[in-house]
Amino acid sequence: MKVIITGSTGMVGEGVLLECLMNSAIKEILIVNRRPYEGKKNPKLTELIVPDFLDLEGVKEQLKGYDACFYCAGKSSVGMNEQDYTHITYDTVICFAETILSLNPGMTFCHVSGTSTDSTEKGKVMWARVKGKAENDLMKLPFKAVYNFRPALMKPTTGQIYLNGYNKMYPALYPVLRLFMPGKACTMQEIGQAMINGVLRGYPKHILEVKDIKQLAKK
Repeated sequence: MKVIITGSTGMVGEGVLLECLMNSAIKEILIVNRRPYEGKKNPKLTELIVPDFLDLEGVKEQLKGYDACFYCAGKSSVGMNEQDYTHITYDTVICFAETILSLNPGMTFCHVSGTSTDSTEKGKVMWARVKGKAENDLMKLPFKAVYNFRPALMKPTTGQIYLNGYNKMYPALYPVLRLFMPGKACTMQEIGQAMINGVLRGYPKHILEVKDIKQLAKK
């Protein structure tokens, strides 16, 4: 299959990209980024630089003919007000999703959200409300399927270059967290494989917590 990946210059997006590059079911990958990806090149891989995801008019032809989108782009809410965070986390995601859906009617959309996202959209935590609204409105769009992934603590894949402030102590702590907090820790390989399997096999839930990610990742 052919997939689009956004956010490959971030930890989650790069981790998903590396998993897709190693998977024989993935024949072509288009990474859509605001800045160039500096990782290793690969025959499967094509890059499209789009400075503003709200303005896709000039690149629509390049976005046609894909089976799935793994939307991993995003930004931390730290230091941001609700209006600016909504622009990035809601407005941009919905615009991108609506555009690629119009170009690829049978597409599956996998969206990286986060643990503790607020599906009611009414809670006190700003980022959780905004992400909840994004999840809810994505699930209203007529994709073949929409899966909202809610990872928590993530172990990067060996060789990743985009770690985004990742705590270097985490690899040592990961086995303990995996043992005593299994619902709060997963690997980037599991996230990437779960996305691929979601497209290939489907899954009964459209909001995937860590335990669902691990289950769907199993081959």
